[in-house]
Amino acid sequence: MGELRSIAPPFVASGPCGVAVRTRLKHLTSDDEKVLRLVGAHLGSLASKDLKARCRDGLSQSGEAWAVRKRELTPLSSSRWAGSITKATHDQWALARRCQLAHLQNLEAGIRTIRHRLSLPVGQKGTKGKPGGYRSAREWHAKSRRLHVLEDRLAGVRADREAGIVHVVRGGKRLARTRHHLEAAQLTESVWRQRWEAERWFCQADGESGKRYGNETIRISPEGEVSIRLPAPLAHLANAPHGRYVMACRVVFTHRGGEWADRVAADRAIAYRLHLDTGRDRWYLSASWQLPPTPSLPIEAALAHGVIGVDMNADHLAAWRLDVHGNPTGSPRRFSYDLTGTAQHRDAQVRHALTRLLHWSRAWGVKAIAVEDLDFASEKTREKHGRRKRFRQLISGMPTGKLRARLSSMADQTGIAVIAVDPAYTSRWGAQHWQKPLTTTNRTTTRHDAAAVAIGRRAQQHPIRRRTTPPPHDRSDRAGHRTVQAVRRVPGREGTRPRIPGPRTRSVRAGRGANAGNQNAQHRPGRSAEHETWQQDSLPLSLQERCGPEVLESVRIGA
Repeated sequence: MGELRSIAPPFVASGPCGVAVRTRLKHLTSDDEKVLRLVGAHLGSLASKDLKARCRDGLSQSGEAWAVRKRELTPLSSSRWAGSITKATHDQWALARRCQLAHLQNLEAGIRTIRHRLSLPVGQKGTKGKPGGYRSAREWHAKSRRLHVLEDRLAGVRADREAGIVHVVRGGKRLARTRHHLEAAQLTESVWRQRWEAERWFCQADGESGKRYGNETIRISPEGEVSIRLPAPLAHLANAPHGRYVMACRVVFTHRGGEWADRVAADRAIAYRLHLDTGRDRWYLSASWQLPPTPSLPIEAALAHGVIGVDMNADHLAAWRLDVHGNPTGSPRRFSYDLTGTAQHRDAQVRHALTRLLHWSRAWGVKAIAVEDLDFASEKTREKHGRRKRFRQLISGMPTGKLRARLSSMADQTGIAVIAVDPAYTSRWGAQHWQKPLTTTNRTTTRHDAAAVAIGRRAQQHPIRRRTTPPPHDRSDRAGHRTVQAVRRVPGREGTRPRIPGPRTRSVRAGRGANAGNQNAQHRPGRSAEHETWQQDSLPLSLQERCGPEVLESVRIGA
């Protein structure tokens, strides 16, 4: 077995840095929908032109160039609309650069893996953590050709990155490719066109602290009245003073409505976004604002009432409650979810599972939930796992990032701390030390339940191994010894006593054992007899007492 990697210490995850809530715009009139479509289409065309200009500037972008783009957009919209467009363009370009870097690193990792496997003989077994050679000469030849393809792609991506070129599609690359596969997507050209135009619309405004209701462009009063500052070319559609259009509907935020109302009353910054869901033909309004950073709770205080270890899987969350001493109490719980279907359905499934988990935690008074600090970014590549297509799909479908963000945000509202632990060996060691002992005639403990116990114990900084039984009364080596009770500074405290080869019975003649040269190595009390200069009589003591000195002397001489 190779050397185990070091385990990172657990830490309390930071809380959310912002809030986003959404509500539906109900009872819109035909004039309201007309204005929203015109505003979104007009600002969307300006956003497309601005993004094109930003991509053309590349790495030569500066604050002066940003100001020039904003001044060009101001006469066609307004100063605040132009600021929102240029800021969104900057964020989109920066996101494209980060994705480009991730793609570059992914290609480099794939090339390294292929080169390593091509250098090994065909059919050679892999070692711990490193893949072996390819299974057949045919696969070796196919991978050698794929290596040239990846090297060509890598050269192109590197050239684009050095030149500051990014590839961005407003509306989404997936939807753009769907245009060529309408039958497979079960869409008509007109339906696709409506969806494509709606995705390219732009109708979002950044908030401003100190302004009325926290936003001058898209304004919502405490009573729920929605008004929009129209762009200059559409000012003739205004039905209110100062070029504003007031909608006939009223909005209400059910989730975190109190926080939103407090910010509106205090004229604190709130950003709004209007968008159309073409599948449902509904308009939605999203509100978002930033949260001040809050100090993290000390991990000792968070673990004062125990912890709940959670093991995340492809279709459920396995959870088990541990007391302050690291002992699992009660029965394990499983919170299932279904990650098939649309993104909205998957997100709803994750939120529902986390809601049940948090309610169960509050019912037991636990103030901490331990989860693995998972990141499959470098573990789901095609070159790393090869033919294990189902395994790649499994880890790709696990919503690690979304679940982590959702859990941090939802737990912050309930006063429960989230502790992130190192995921190394939790499933393996949990199954090794906890699955069998926790299985009873009325309960079958799964590997995931045992992993939840291991995660909780690691959060409490306890060793994952259970407390072993003490040695038997005869102090022999046949049952091992209680190394888990040793202090942390003792090397090898987690292992059992190494087996000493050779016979161990007392009937072995002197000088024939494995440690005959040094009997003190067995840690027996007293000095070893083999280090003394003496010779044992060949007759028992009972015969020595009956025989005389002459007989004994003749027996010794004859021997």
